[in-house]
Amino acid sequence: MIEDKRLFTTEFAVIGSGLTGMAAAIFAINRGISTSLAGNTGAIAYTTGYLDLLGKADSNSPLSNDPWHALASLRSSQPRHPLSRVSDEEIRAGFDEFTAFIGSCGIKYGTPQERNVMALTPAGTSKPTFSVPATMQAGVEAFAAKSKCTIVDFKGLRGFSARQCVANLQKEWPLLKARRVTFPNMEHGEIYAEVMARALEVPANREALAEEIKKVAGDSEVIGMPAVLGMHKPDQVMADLARLIGVPIFEIPTMPPSVPGIRLREMFEQVFPEKGLTLVPQQKVTNVEFGRDGITLSLRDNFGPIDIVAKTVLLATGRFLSGGLQAHHDGITEPLLGLHVNQPENRDDWYSHNYLDKAGHSIHLSGIEVDDQFHPIDADGKVIDQRLFAAGVILAHQDWIRGRCGAGVALATAYRAVNEAHKLLKAA
Repeated sequence: MIEDKRLFTTEFAVIGSGLTGMAAAIFAINRGISTSLAGNTGAIAYTTGYLDLLGKADSNSPLSNDPWHALASLRSSQPRHPLSRVSDEEIRAGFDEFTAFIGSCGIKYGTPQERNVMALTPAGTSKPTFSVPATMQAGVEAFAAKSKCTIVDFKGLRGFSARQCVANLQKEWPLLKARRVTFPNMEHGEIYAEVMARALEVPANREALAEEIKKVAGDSEVIGMPAVLGMHKPDQVMADLARLIGVPIFEIPTMPPSVPGIRLREMFEQVFPEKGLTLVPQQKVTNVEFGRDGITLSLRDNFGPIDIVAKTVLLATGRFLSGGLQAHHDGITEPLLGLHVNQPENRDDWYSHNYLDKAGHSIHLSGIEVDDQFHPIDADGKVIDQRLFAAGVILAHQDWIRGRCGAGVALATAYRAVNEAHKLLKAA
């Protein structure tokens, strides 16, 4: 049986549905570029919702509350790091454009400032980050002011413990206490953050939960809770629940997959088609062919095969978790295009003998090489194709986990790559 193949033609195609791919689609839409996006399930659901820029310049540096000073140090010590290739002005513009877009779609973020803020983690520790969702902003402020605060968790919810948060923060935040309540209509057995979030979109459930929280709040000036404040329009859910309780509330991320990441993914999948983007979600591009008149991406969904023919393409497939890179006994490969991967010469050098080595592990610096326009290059430094770009954590010479710079790498490199693709499209 011969299946009908659907054909889409766009100016710009994004391969990858993680934060980098989503950001690139936003930047392209804002520039009036006809865009398609395809990719297997990205790792965006595993994010906390925090947007890190840069937490530390290198393994020997302490965590920094000044990302711009850290960037200056990074450019001096690591000129091949992806963030070293993007100016401060571009980084600021990328963050501003990204947060403005998603804010207009119902998920507001705090306006990035000059310094990092200290935000709470699921384990009850703190970390520097550049911008947090509006639903978490009161937590940043309460932690800074050391306000009277109650952290609430729920019977049957795994991946978040109010007692753990308080135990880890008590010395630094003495006016913090932990309380456990029962979530309305979920009194028995294990419960899940995503289900709770969808339940709180019903006003009656918010009213019932507010009554439970008021019983344990005491004289608290602010209430913290796991990130369950609605899947859609969380700012409205938060405002209504805070009104019912009578004090400000804030979310703390849970262990992944987390509601803030799922919110972003679902928002993108709803909004992008409304903006005219051709979206093929949850599907993996299986082949890419470079033709004279365009680059053809091949994939399929439940309705059959699909070809996307684009004038320019951005590779934003992530690293190992997302399948952008694959590790084998004889080395690390980029499986879709067979691009050159910068990596340690020997497999024995992937990891340090000390698991907790402060310098990290060499494998986490692996990735594809690009030039200053973010074109992938081969082992000899030659551009693969002027129409091909790459961005995000698939790029070499950065350890985004240790540097606390995952979102920074994603947004900054996507911003630069889209602008370079835009120049190429306008010149054609």
